[in-house]
Amino acid sequence: MHLPLTTLLTVLPGLALAQSGQTTRYWDCCKPSCAWPGKGSKGVLKTCDKGDNALNDGGNTKSGCDNGGGAFMCSNQSPWAVDDNLAYGWAAVNIAGSNESRWCCACYELTFTSGPVAGKKMIVQASNTGGDLGNNHFDIAMPGGGVGLFNACTNQYGAPSNGWGQRYGGVSSKSECDGFPAALKAGCNWRFDWFMGADNPAVTFKEVTCPSELTSKSGCSR
Repeated sequence: MHLPLTTLLTVLPGLALAQSGQTTRYWDCCKPSCAWPGKGSKGVLKTCDKGDNALNDGGNTKSGCDNGGGAFMCSNQSPWAVDDNLAYGWAAVNIAGSNESRWCCACYELTFTSGPVAGKKMIVQASNTGGDLGNNHFDIAMPGGGVGLFNACTNQYGAPSNGWGQRYGGVSSKSECDGFPAALKAGCNWRFDWFMGADNPAVTFKEVTCPSELTSKSGCSR
């Protein structure tokens, strides 16, 4: 039996060919889009209440970005370094020729090809979909990366009205991380330590099997 290439890449994501992509950064504290039920994944991406406690709601609580909403990004979905050359984390994604029901909770290995992180790799799990993202675009979730279009961080943590730092881009120095809520400091520091303050580096990427370290925190997988 001969399977079409698209089917083979779905069954064997580790064999997917690398493609070129772009990155940005954000942390808006809103409920990620993949946390709603019926997004084509196994399980529902975990969200947290205003106090950063996990919600066991089946994904049905309204987003903290909406008036009266009580579901927010969980702080443990911040990025972290595995070693000097590999990190794990989450991202809002837009994959050319695909759709949210296909990429929600899928994982992608990013190899950075520009800036101070060139040559480093990061495995991200798709947790969100950005309406303003271009094709093959990964908006990496990192505290202090800028709230972008939406901002629930003021509601959840008392952040300034445009989030911490610039609304697009976030804070510009590690010292600014010192003023962050305790739950977000490590993720903010990661940006200036492992990520070396890189500013939207280019990447090549391919779909890979999700590490258990990511799925155990997110609660979802393909």
